[in-house]
Amino acid sequence: MRVVIRTVSELCITAGTVIVLFVAYVLFWTGVKADNVMDDQIDRLQEQWAQETMRPTGAAPGPPKPAPYVGDKPFAIMHIPRLGFTWNKPVLEGTATKTLKKGLGHYANTAQLGQKGNFSVAGHRRTYGDPFKDFPELRRGDAVVLTDGTTWFTYRIDKGPYKTLPTDIEVIDAVPRKSGYTREGRYLTLTTCDPEWGHSHRLIVWAHLDSTQPVEAGKPEALRR
Repeated sequence: MRVVIRTVSELCITAGTVIVLFVAYVLFWTGVKADNVMDDQIDRLQEQWAQETMRPTGAAPGPPKPAPYVGDKPFAIMHIPRLGFTWNKPVLEGTATKTLKKGLGHYANTAQLGQKGNFSVAGHRRTYGDPFKDFPELRRGDAVVLTDGTTWFTYRIDKGPYKTLPTDIEVIDAVPRKSGYTREGRYLTLTTCDPEWGHSHRLIVWAHLDSTQPVEAGKPEALRR
């Protein structure tokens, strides 16, 4: 009997240790790895943009035309001052699991950045860097600023966070029915999971394109302290 009790106790301790290590991995290590990956994505993107703007003597002035979006590759950087002035995340094409481990993901069937339609982006609430951990803090009038290396795009939130079900795919329509918009425009939709450690629902915010300016003009007002 003592042997059985000792064996069961040891198994329970081992199982508990495994669970604790797994929780630590989910809470801490995946975040560290994701932060490093996202920082690397941003560094590479900025280096790429810097090289593209270096033109040989006699070349036509002005920034290069942004390249088409490529699957699982970063093409923009997002800033949300409400989430912190140091908060910035790369935006990649696609919303596959492997893509969202590297940053935010653009729904491939939605409009491109700054163009007419609904530029829609998804991000993890928790794990893999917790990019949208504080998503519920977003408010109407908050700025969401993106750059593609040539232009700054400043969107202003009009509605949200709005809670809905994962099956409610209308939230990324060109004119989302529940957004309050009634005609075509240049919109932004952000989506993440809810609750914080679950995925039974989605949180949504909708925004409209408020202003644009060339990168050469400096940072937009929303990013100036």
